[in-house]
Amino acid sequence: MNSPRFRHLDDEKWQDVRRMKQGNREMLVREKWLDFTPEFLSLIAVWDPGMIVQPHGHNSNHIVYVLDGDMTCGDVHCPTGMHIALDQGDVFGPFVAGPNGVTLFEVMMGDPRSFPAPPEIYEKYEAMLDEMGVSKGENPAIDMPDWIEDTRN
Repeated sequence: MNSPRFRHLDDEKWQDVRRMKQGNREMLVREKWLDFTPEFLSLIAVWDPGMIVQPHGHNSNHIVYVLDGDMTCGDVHCPTGMHIALDQGDVFGPFVAGPNGVTLFEVMMGDPRSFPAPPEIYEKYEAMLDEMGVSKGENPAIDMPDWIEDTRN
């Protein structure tokens, strides 16, 4: 056992993990990973206003808690204080950050890597991006632990 482990948010570095572009405006998701082990990942995420994240699932149970701001998850408005629980293998989203952005606390209990939504859901997401004039950017490089491969889609 190697616990308890204490980490302070101020001691961790921000990592840009997702990027989108709308016209000349770049939108990012930034994360600070507070603890990342094979058993779980806990993080703080800050999304720029209007940032969009594709519908997807995770290879583990996943908790999302809205600390500040708001977003939509599919058709559900998620204001400050909203708790979202996703069972391993299920899909949620797409997500759209509100006009002031959103700050999240997330915990993934097991392999945190994501997988894309089924094609019929993903096609609706791509149509939404086209309608909004948003283009997907390259995923920024991130510092993953040596024991896990980056498989972001």
